[in-house]
Amino acid sequence: MRIRSLGVIDDAVVELSPGFTAVTGETGAGKTMVVTSLGLLLGGRADPALVRIGARSAVVEGRVSVPAGAPVAVRAEEAGAELDDGALLISRTVSAEGRSRAHLGGRSVPVGMLAELADELVAVHGQTDQQGLLKPARQRQALDRYAGDAVAGPHAKYAAAYRRLRAVSAELADLTTRARDRAQEADLLRFGLNEVAAVEPRAGEDRELAAEAERLGHAEALAAAASAAHTALAGNPEDPEGVDAATLVAGAGRALDAVRAHDPALAALADRMGEISILLADVAGELAGYADDLDADPLRLAAVEERRAALGALTRKYGQDVTAVLAWAEEGAGRLTELEGDDDRIGELTAERDALRTELSGLAQALTDARTAAAARFAEAVTAELAHLAMPHARVTIAVRQTDDPDGVDVNGRTVAYAPSGADEVELLLAPHPGAQPRPIAKGASGGELSRVMLAVEVVFAGTDPVPTYLFDEVDAGVGGKAAVEIGRRLAKLAKSAQVVVVTHLPQVAAFADRQLLVEKTDDGSVTRSGVTVLQGEDRVRELSRMLAGQEDSETARAHAEELLATARAEV
Repeated sequence: MRIRSLGVIDDAVVELSPGFTAVTGETGAGKTMVVTSLGLLLGGRADPALVRIGARSAVVEGRVSVPAGAPVAVRAEEAGAELDDGALLISRTVSAEGRSRAHLGGRSVPVGMLAELADELVAVHGQTDQQGLLKPARQRQALDRYAGDAVAGPHAKYAAAYRRLRAVSAELADLTTRARDRAQEADLLRFGLNEVAAVEPRAGEDRELAAEAERLGHAEALAAAASAAHTALAGNPEDPEGVDAATLVAGAGRALDAVRAHDPALAALADRMGEISILLADVAGELAGYADDLDADPLRLAAVEERRAALGALTRKYGQDVTAVLAWAEEGAGRLTELEGDDDRIGELTAERDALRTELSGLAQALTDARTAAAARFAEAVTAELAHLAMPHARVTIAVRQTDDPDGVDVNGRTVAYAPSGADEVELLLAPHPGAQPRPIAKGASGGELSRVMLAVEVVFAGTDPVPTYLFDEVDAGVGGKAAVEIGRRLAKLAKSAQVVVVTHLPQVAAFADRQLLVEKTDDGSVTRSGVTVLQGEDRVRELSRMLAGQEDSETARAHAEELLATARAEV
């Protein structure tokens, strides 16, 4: 990794061993920046406070060896990244204003892409991770991770049934709690539909009746007007001397016909006069028929007004006109059918819910059985590792318990509470010495014991679900003496199957490293390119002496340091 303008680091290159690398240095020298840098490369949160004062941005660049065809390589190539001779180049830039950019294999990618690849690349453990291990949920996750497919298979089936049960229960609760509202809505719809059905309106009927009512209400005036117009056009038979339009037009036509042969223009006018005469006769005939057909029956008018009143009652409630009322009735009938079908739906959902609860009980039982079997193996493996970490008499057990709940599912003949992860509560118990009662590690483990328990867990994981790189940030805090030597020895063992990077203050741990990096500040308080060095030979002895006694030139410390290195080399 190359780190620039991050915290106290001005510009430094960190070259890690493929095996075990120990990062050492004085307190405050910037060792933790190695962890922070790796965290940024793996999609960690970008804090602008990390940018070195006076710099515009902090940059971390890393070169990660990735086997061809590995899932990480495939996923990176899907994102458009290119491998460089079997290595994946990753960079992360954090500006002083808080903006963050990420590049993967020469291609700009979302920061979330780096986080997506992180789980496949590096397992990071610090003292905060120790605190996380105290939480029952994290302990359950650790057990599930160890169990692998034995738990993952039943868990996937359980999770699918759980999600379906939640969905069915939510829909059923909604239908049940709204039953009264739905019943009231259905009654109102039935009443309205019955009103509409009783009237039996036709589309456009309201407009037709309005026109008929207007005509019947003015029947006498309409008849008188039609008769007067007819008399004006066709004359009155009882008054042969009277003058009418038809007679006058006919006389005008005869006058023109007499001379039409002498002028084509006048002949055309004579033809038009003939058309007028025909039109007058037609209109006069229709007026006579209209007057004869017009019915001034008051009974019919009353019937029309009564029908209009019935239609008006509907339009006041259900629509602005009869067409809108009919549309409401059609929509309401569909809604009523839906509401009346809710009772059937409630029955179907109830049956499905009961069937899902029965299925979930079986799946929860299978999940519990798988976890219980894995817990025994996991506890035995961790206990064996603790024996190599200066805790030879300690014993770890893993309790897989359930909590009674009358609304839960059946597991082992009991009705117990259940959750998205199953019905189990997993707790890691530690008995540090013979005769001690197993207690939760949150209550029964000291800081040093907790560090060793977590390291033992990781060594066990390395044999079942290995990741390429493990990073430990001072997880050996609170440990010393023989226990520190054993931690170094077990980290060296872990490094045989994975890359291990440890930030440590313990010389007993650093002595087992394949490579030791020293982080040093310059006089101005910064770490420059020359501030991260690989220690070899005499320089490594001096650093181990400083870590042992605080005095690089102490002969006693030097002898002890050389002895540590010799012991580590003989065992590694």
